[in-house]
Amino acid sequence: MTGSWTGAETGRFLRRPTAADDKYSRGVLGVRTGSETYPGAAVLGVEAAWRTGIGMVRYLGPERPTAFVLARRPETVAADGRVQAWVIGSGTDASARGAGESEALRRILHDTDPVVVDAGALDLAADGTAPRLLTPHDREHARLRAGLGLAAVGSDRVSAARTTAEATGAVVVLKGAVTVVASPDGAVFEIAAGTPWLATAGTGDVLAGVIGALVAAAVADGRVTDAASLAPLAAAAAWLHGHAARLASSARGGGPITALDVAEALPRSVAEALDAV
Repeated sequence: MTGSWTGAETGRFLRRPTAADDKYSRGVLGVRTGSETYPGAAVLGVEAAWRTGIGMVRYLGPERPTAFVLARRPETVAADGRVQAWVIGSGTDASARGAGESEALRRILHDTDPVVVDAGALDLAADGTAPRLLTPHDREHARLRAGLGLAAVGSDRVSAARTTAEATGAVVVLKGAVTVVASPDGAVFEIAAGTPWLATAGTGDVLAGVIGALVAAAVADGRVTDAASLAPLAAAAAWLHGHAARLASSARGGGPITALDVAEALPRSVAEALDAV
């Protein structure tokens, strides 16, 4: 099955909080991203998760990005504890990763909580046993497939994403002007970015935070049953991300935007998706 994704479909995978909710019932997301070299990735992913409507974000990372995250979002909990999903790898470099960090990431990837795997953690993702969502751009996807012994991508991104999902048992979120979400069960969704202004540094870190927030909320609500059930959540996140970019650009007369602009437009994007149902 292949299909385009809409705002109304996105709204069905969101939930308005009620008077009975607390921060735990709305979802707790663990974020292990950023580095001394790329601390901004941690800030952007955490900001995006909060702006998407998560109940709590736990951030675990090096000293410099931790300071930046808390300066921007002081409500973030910089301590280990129970979470319902993870985002790992954004703003990190596998070639600079130490043995201790590799072991910590492997523990996450072999636990039971769903994991959004981005950037510098993609090299560890294939042999993970946790429910996983892999978020490569085209060059990262090519490297991932080479490591799996799969053929070069070529021009058919949909087929390539589908075979990568089958080979890894993970949902593949292949980022681009059209983001392809492929499930291990063969389902594929396509989500248009909406504006070319979205192609700018840091927006992938924002998308990872949005996906993580939706997955953690769905786990808290009992809506995640297997790896395949993660694919529509990733599609919903990609739509929210693209629509937030459109809103941010429109607010600036149709002009250029930054990744933080996209994150700050997410609350309106969420509200409009909920209203579309």
